[in-house]
Amino acid sequence: MTSTQYTIRPANEKDRAHWDPLWQGYLEFYETSLPDKVTELLWQRIVDPAQEIQCRLAAADDGSLVGLVHFFPHAHTWYTNPVCYLNDLFVSPDIRGGGIGKMLVEAVVDEARRHNWSEVYWHTQQHNSIARGLYDKITGGTDGFVNYTIEVAAYGS
Repeated sequence: MTSTQYTIRPANEKDRAHWDPLWQGYLEFYETSLPDKVTELLWQRIVDPAQEIQCRLAAADDGSLVGLVHFFPHAHTWYTNPVCYLNDLFVSPDIRGGGIGKMLVEAVVDEARRHNWSEVYWHTQQHNSIARGLYDKITGGTDGFVNYTIEVAAYGS
């Protein structure tokens, strides 16, 4: 019996049809949806090398896609080099726990090393205990910061 091997690679234009179910799965996990035009814009940003948003995909040895990670570098007030925000991470539910999430995070860290970015950071919902278990193993635990968000259009209305 042979086990499936997985590789992490950059997304390319041909991946759209197979990336989309992963993206929709990510949105469903967070019990949200986005207009099609937002998803289309995200995809266009991913495949446009002039844009900062990048995507790595986890591919099985048969070519099927089983995970994604979106990330982008940006300037930071505390570092001379950019930092990297890991925006979205998703692994197909049927293969979670098999190391794909860790491989995707490590791919972002490898990219950060290649470009001399100072740090990689992200957040997740408090109830996402399975992912938090992985993140705690990778990072040694939360940095203690609490995340706050203002929806600009609704603020002060």
